[in-house]
Amino acid sequence: MVGRLLPLDPIEEARRQWDRRWPGGATMAAATSIMRAQQIVQASVDEALKPFGLTFARYEALVLLAFSKRGLLPMGKMGERLMIHPTSVTNIVDRLEGQGFVRRRPHERDRRTTLVEITKTGREVMDQATGAVVASGFGLAALPETQLDELTSLIRAVRVGSGEVPA
Repeated sequence: MVGRLLPLDPIEEARRQWDRRWPGGATMAAATSIMRAQQIVQASVDEALKPFGLTFARYEALVLLAFSKRGLLPMGKMGERLMIHPTSVTNIVDRLEGQGFVRRRPHERDRRTTLVEITKTGREVMDQATGAVVASGFGLAALPETQLDELTSLIRAVRVGSGEVPA
């Protein structure tokens, strides 16, 4: 429920109760805070993307393609860079292709590889959607840039600790 002021912070109350019963209240509160913040960010971004018929996953795929040198990537490379399962890439590309935002192309040298290319329409929609997402502040507009950098650094440490990215 974004936007409704609660009479108390449920996460702080859960931490208080947790600490009375078990160890690790700080860890539980941090994890719960991250999950709640993710919901807030997701809701903000979803609302910004809704008028364009995009989900965050499809928007992210369009941005990835737009960032590539030639506007196209192999589907496998997309999955790696988006950190998602190949089946999810296929579903995302199916939807984007149905919307006319991308097209599949055969690889010039490797018949086993399918390339995905962003279309002119896909670029236009991605540009417009990016304006809406930026205007939304990604749900993080309450934080100044220094705190955004700190938050990114803290979360990166979690990602490094999980073995997802190198230190």
